[in-house]
Amino acid sequence: MKAVFGAAALLLTLPGCNVYREATSARPDVTQPWRGIATDADRDRYRKWRKAWDEGLTAAKAVDPQAIAADPALFDPDRALGGAALPPGKYRCRTFKLGSSGTAVRAFTTYPAFDCEVSEEGEIDSLHKMNGSQRPVGMLFPESDARTIFLGTLILGDEVSPLRYGLDARRDMIGYVERIGEKRWRLVLPWPHFESKLDILELVPA
Repeated sequence: MKAVFGAAALLLTLPGCNVYREATSARPDVTQPWRGIATDADRDRYRKWRKAWDEGLTAAKAVDPQAIAADPALFDPDRALGGAALPPGKYRCRTFKLGSSGTAVRAFTTYPAFDCEVSEEGEIDSLHKMNGSQRPVGMLFPESDARTIFLGTLILGDEVSPLRYGLDARRDMIGYVERIGEKRWRLVLPWPHFESKLDILELVPA
């Protein structure tokens, strides 16, 4: 499944799919910087990334301090090595939810590994979580050698294509990718709209 955006475009050519025309129309103009694409709400979430770490990590430590201590690289907010750009290819990715919000009942939740893919999309690359009940999909914007910005949306359940970024604020996602070890990266999502204060998606080559 090369580009999710390509898959969404294919849906628009099928009979009975007019209902998706607005929701899955072409992606934004990615030739401009990510700050020109991000919504006001997402830029605000990104500015408050440190607060999300502080609140989420404190709550997670209170629930399972051993798990947090066992992986200091993953759970250190200041861990950022050079080479943040994710090479295109297939990955195994695990989600960790820190802090509780909304419907969450625990302040620290881990999920098993699922499949992710980074695809070349011309000007930029895309990241797509391929399976699981919550699947981020979006664009990767180079920011610095130590950080790549992620802008995307959340696919839920049995949905087959993403909403266009900016159409539904509760599905919009902003975050950043950092390399935290040898062939090991994380996608950090501050203030997600479902369940947690901070989501961490660990990525390692498949």
